[in-house]
Amino acid sequence: MADTFSTHPGQDPTVQDLLAARPALSMHAIDGLVFEDVPLNAIADALGTPTWVMGARTLRTRYHRLDRAMRDAGLDVDIHFAVKANDHLAVLKILRAQGAGADVVSGGELRRAMAAGIPANEIVFSGVGKTRAEMELALHHGIARINVESAEELELLSAAAVACGRTAPVALRINPDVDAGTHAKITTGLAGNKFGIPYDRAVDLYARAASLPGIHAAGIAVHIGSQIERMQPYRAAYARVAELVRAIRARGLGVEVIDCGGGLGISYRHETEGAPEALAHAIRTELGDLGTRLEIEPGRWLAGPAGLLLSTVVLRKRGYDGMPPFIVLDAAMNDLARPSLYDAWHGIIPLSARDAVAPAEQVHVVGPVCESGDTFGHDRTLPRLHDGARVALLDTGAYGMVMSSTYNARAMAAQVLVDGARWDVIRARQKIETLWECDIIPETLTRPAGAE
Repeated sequence: MADTFSTHPGQDPTVQDLLAARPALSMHAIDGLVFEDVPLNAIADALGTPTWVMGARTLRTRYHRLDRAMRDAGLDVDIHFAVKANDHLAVLKILRAQGAGADVVSGGELRRAMAAGIPANEIVFSGVGKTRAEMELALHHGIARINVESAEELELLSAAAVACGRTAPVALRINPDVDAGTHAKITTGLAGNKFGIPYDRAVDLYARAASLPGIHAAGIAVHIGSQIERMQPYRAAYARVAELVRAIRARGLGVEVIDCGGGLGISYRHETEGAPEALAHAIRTELGDLGTRLEIEPGRWLAGPAGLLLSTVVLRKRGYDGMPPFIVLDAAMNDLARPSLYDAWHGIIPLSARDAVAPAEQVHVVGPVCESGDTFGHDRTLPRLHDGARVALLDTGAYGMVMSSTYNARAMAAQVLVDGARWDVIRARQKIETLWECDIIPETLTRPAGAE
């Protein structure tokens, strides 16, 4: 298991360790924690907390490294950002300006990507449960491709395409039964997962796709999971894809494109970040001689390190019988769900330079939501934090705000984009009244007692 998760034994990185591994962050004696060129206390002073912060320059830098790695390997790879990782229009516009297309998994994400200026012919539609309406939406806009995940979906798509008078460009997403070596809840390439077409049925189903009306069988897709650090699972999956492509071509059928998926991991705690250069080498080695177009679907690797969640310590609660104290933040599981969902580990750094060098202590960091699972980490070693101290939770740019909810009637946090020394609000803090403005009270409940 990757040591993203709090079950991993070992000492936590220090504040200095976390800063050294994140070039966009620095600690200034007066300004405190600075992201790109913006003091984070300035944002917290203006907007309060919790507040999400995304770094535009960081996004661009990471995209350019990924793109350059593919080109340096001699590969012409289309990069489709996985919108599920972060769907804010500003984020999508930044990545689009660098050349990115989109990978979407719902009709809503398709519409969001197009609203951000990504043309439909540079969008790929993945996901196991596309509805007829979503298929028709994608076909109407001329989507680049639909990644089909089952024989049943293929038949439904054929019927939808014929009814629309369109031809659906299709890749079959195969399940290669390869263990990505990541958390069970974010692995997608094992036979027991809900994703993809069983490998041993793929050739026959590809032939079926080529024969169906309204379907253009264009290629093969594979995605084995998320937060992948090692290249061996990629190599194994891509080798199986290459075998499949050759078997399909032996039937006299064409394969034009291979979608290599995403899932490249980042360093939350002690992990070695997945290297785009190593991924490019794996793709070139296993798939580079097949003469197909190539695509990848990065999400976390691009967006994760570009985001922070600012929070304030509500209070220190004394532990019982010698147990560590509880540090209660104003951010909660409804804001950042990953620790509750996956036991995910996120670095925590004080915004104050003075707080950052305070003596370390072992604490439990929790939120105010009425759930025992509302925790950001047990037995964490952090500088001593007092009531009112501000902190940044690191690497929240992927699967952070996009997974937020309003549980416990908590309004959605504000969002900010920093770009060098400039910062802008990109989503205002939700007004509490909007949480119930769509509620409808039946007329029978508003009548006076006894009235008919």
